[in-house]
Amino acid sequence: MIDVQKQYDNRKIPIDKVGIKNLKYPVRVLDRTKGYQSTIASINMYVDLPHDHKGTHMSRFVEMLQIFRTEISLYAFSNILEEMKKQLDADASHVEISFPYFIEKKAPVSGSAGLMNYTCHINGSSDPKGNIDLVSEVFVPISSVCPCSKEISENGAHNQRGEVHLSIRFKKFIWIEDLIELVENEASCDVFSVLKREDEKYVTEKAFNNPKFVEDIVRDIAQKLKKDKNITWFNLSAENFESIHNHSAYAFISSNNIARPL
Repeated sequence: MIDVQKQYDNRKIPIDKVGIKNLKYPVRVLDRTKGYQSTIASINMYVDLPHDHKGTHMSRFVEMLQIFRTEISLYAFSNILEEMKKQLDADASHVEISFPYFIEKKAPVSGSAGLMNYTCHINGSSDPKGNIDLVSEVFVPISSVCPCSKEISENGAHNQRGEVHLSIRFKKFIWIEDLIELVENEASCDVFSVLKREDEKYVTEKAFNNPKFVEDIVRDIAQKLKKDKNITWFNLSAENFESIHNHSAYAFISSNNIARPL
């Protein structure tokens, strides 16, 4: 049969990324407590396309996903990125995976257990020289209390939920749980899925006694990241979904713009 994708294209325009997007696929992710966790990932896969190729073979992307079935790992990412270039006759390849990750979290006083859902991304690419670039991302729900509101009010202070988005490059493997804990420890208080009355009292008072602006949250997290020699780069943002304003509060820090400790 005629391979239409392999036919010559005379427009002489290369394509940076071509492939499949938003494919849902079952995968296993490393779990610090249980070893592995099964989840459903949304996967994007791309390669570059030379100026003289009409198209790429989309079905081959899906066929190569068998590599991810057993485990999402640094090794699996490196394998599939190189296999994509080989199978699709490409110079560069890219994979983006997004998946929900669940951690059992106990309420701080009652100990009642519930599952917390965190959104995680892993993005990988391989350049024409075979250099692999991997970025891990977590989206962590938090709560914060406004320091200004507390300072100017006779009783109480406004508080709200928010979200921290952390992206990192690293030298060696780092647990998803470690990234989440690092973020949660720098919020006014972390978020729980199950709270009894005694737990609600605890988290309310903890947050009230630990007020933070979004500026405070990103700076406190950045301080910890700067000291971790395993982390080579990071982007970090915090967004508070304000409870008394018709807007969100937002702050962003990139390690590109701050000095590392000597």
